[in-house]
Amino acid sequence: MAKLGRPASRTVRSAGTQVLCIWPDFWPQDFFYLALLLIIAALALFFFTALAGRLWCGYACPQTVWTEVFLWLERITEGPRHKRIKLDESPWTREKLLRKTAKQTLWIGFAGFTGFVFVGYFVPVDQLWQGLITLQLGPWEWFWGIFYGLATYGNAGYLREQVCLYMCPYARFQSVMFDKNSLIISYDAGRGEPRGGRKRGIDPASRGLGDCIDCNLCVQACPTGIDIRQGLQYECIACAACVDACDSVMDKMGYQPGLIRYTSENALQGRAVRLLRPRVIVYALLLLALSSAFVVSIALRSPINLEVQGDRNVLFRELNDGRIENIYTLTIMNKGQQDSVFTLTASGIPGLEVTTRPNELRVAAGQVATATAWVRVEADALQRPGADILFRLSKADDPAVSTETQTRFHGPLRRP
Repeated sequence: MAKLGRPASRTVRSAGTQVLCIWPDFWPQDFFYLALLLIIAALALFFFTALAGRLWCGYACPQTVWTEVFLWLERITEGPRHKRIKLDESPWTREKLLRKTAKQTLWIGFAGFTGFVFVGYFVPVDQLWQGLITLQLGPWEWFWGIFYGLATYGNAGYLREQVCLYMCPYARFQSVMFDKNSLIISYDAGRGEPRGGRKRGIDPASRGLGDCIDCNLCVQACPTGIDIRQGLQYECIACAACVDACDSVMDKMGYQPGLIRYTSENALQGRAVRLLRPRVIVYALLLLALSSAFVVSIALRSPINLEVQGDRNVLFRELNDGRIENIYTLTIMNKGQQDSVFTLTASGIPGLEVTTRPNELRVAAGQVATATAWVRVEADALQRPGADILFRLSKADDPAVSTETQTRFHGPLRRP
């Protein structure tokens, strides 16, 4: 029978050597782990946002990271921003055609690689690669590879920060996770105002000015086009481009850096900053509890699984020797990394006898097998028309590795 999940291990042969690659094996029955993982990820997002603002958006979000990669490829082929603008406005020449072609080639190649990697999470990479170079991939592999590739190409190559502004819901509800102690990118208005132009070397205090020279480089550097001097706005993705731009200007003017910096509202107002506060503590405790439960559950989960289905056509049979027999279909999943032989026992009614077909329950690593079990009991031992029984499946060479499943044993209705 075909297995339901990817194998728990595989052997990679390279240069005459064998390397055993082991990773956790998750099956459809383990879907709740995905739900738990998503809850942990959401709590982690809330926790770090309360502490340090939109760290995820600025440094870890795939949209931000992939956009940076595409911009880097664009700078390699077309040059810095002013050269790219000039190139776009110039007529088509041989140089422009070569540069545009080189950029699109790199973009498409990286987008295709991204699609390949995403599909590789669900299909073994060696199998996927062989199917790709021989053009023998299945329709679903082609579909999802092309889908992820096109999504990457469109989002990181053209939409870019528009995804953050109009498609991502996080920007809309981030404000409820901030407080006056959260670390965010802020403009120090007390130091920078009133703003105004001046020559280098002039003391701004002598002119009644702050440190901001109103160069607008922070606005030009912002990928979403906001003016951070107007306060925190939902469009800010915390990329810190305005911080770098402002610090470079402060350095040229001979002023102290940090006019735009990571800080908190309380710090800007000269108040004490509280790192530990109720929401942070609650987020941390929930995150620790769920993460611990996830790790412990993964560590303790059984490498085997047993599903039992009673015969629906004949609930029970009365044998010639007076015993009552029930037939069950067993589905055995070997989630381990080795082929194993299992033994089956049953309890719940005195004198239960179990036989199986095949007699030896052998299941290969990472595979699913089916078997039939006949359970018989003396009629006198069955006090009621039905009773709960417990199947126990254990490894023949290590009985401590086992799993149990409860089911119903049916018998005749005995009249007084």
